[in-house]
Formats: sequence, structure tokens, C-alpha cells
Amino acid sequence: MLWPNEAACEAFALSFAIALSAGTESINASIELHGQLGAGKTSLVRHLLRALGVEGRIKSPSYAVMESYDLSSTAPRVGEVSHFDFYRFNDPREWEDAGFRDIFAAPGLKLSEWPEKASGVLPPADLQIWLDVGADDSRSVRLIAGSAWGQQMLQALRTSP
Repeated sequence: MLWPNEAACEAFALSFAIALSAGTESINASIELHGQLGAGKTSLVRHLLRALGVEGRIKSPSYAVMESYDLSSTAPRVGEVSHFDFYRFNDPREWEDAGFRDIFAAPGLKLSEWPEKASGVLPPADLQIWLDVGADDSRSVRLIAGSAWGQQMLQALRTSP
């Protein structure tokens, strides 16, 4: 798919939020966001969190490594969202030392930027989102499912308006 501008990213995030909120089962899923610096990974997460009901400032986890959001009142199926940015990791073992294994084992949605910096310790992604910047500043977007849940999300996104 192609996002010609920021509005297309926002529209995708809204469709994704609708897909995430549909159904009755609680979510326990991991989504990896791949792309170069400036590809729009954090922008996508911000649009998604807004669409799921987060109000106020949405901080990038670049320095804190993780920001959490309790969406149990606005998106009960989603519950807790943990947004990670592993860009500053120098060793994948930092993931283990930080106690992230417990967060990834708990219910909720885990969104990971720069997952390759924690390779070998991150659990397999249910969904990967690859963003590539075009010469015209558009974004080429590839979605790859890694689980049955990821397949469900792909199907829901294909059939969304």
C-alpha cells in the first residue's frame, strides 16, 4: 500500500484502531515497526493511540525506551498498550535486563520500533509493519503477519473502507 501523505497514515491508523477494537477477546499481540529514521514509525503509533482514545501528549519513547497507556476505558479489548523504541540499545540483553520479558508476556498490545536492536530476545511478532520513504516523501507500506492474529488484522484492514 502507499501513503502519499500524513493524512493517509492517519486514515490507516483509524482503520487499524477499528480492527483492534472489534471483537470480544482481549488482545495479547506484538507489532514490530520497521523503517529508517524519519520513516514515520512514531507518527503511525501516535495516530493509532489517538484513534484508540489517548488524549493529551503522546511522548516518543526514544529516551525512556517504553511508554505505556491504559486504554481499558476507551478500548477495553486492547487494554494496555506498551510502546517501545529500542533504537538506543547497544546489546539485545538490555531488553532482558530492563524486565521487558514480563511486559511482553502480559496481555495487551506491544508496539516496538527498531526491533532489530533487540533481536534474539523479542518474541516473534504477530504483525510487522515496514515503512519505506519514497522520493516524493510518500510511504510504501508492507504488512507481514506472523500469527493467526496477524492474519486476522490483515484481513480486517483489507476489508476496511
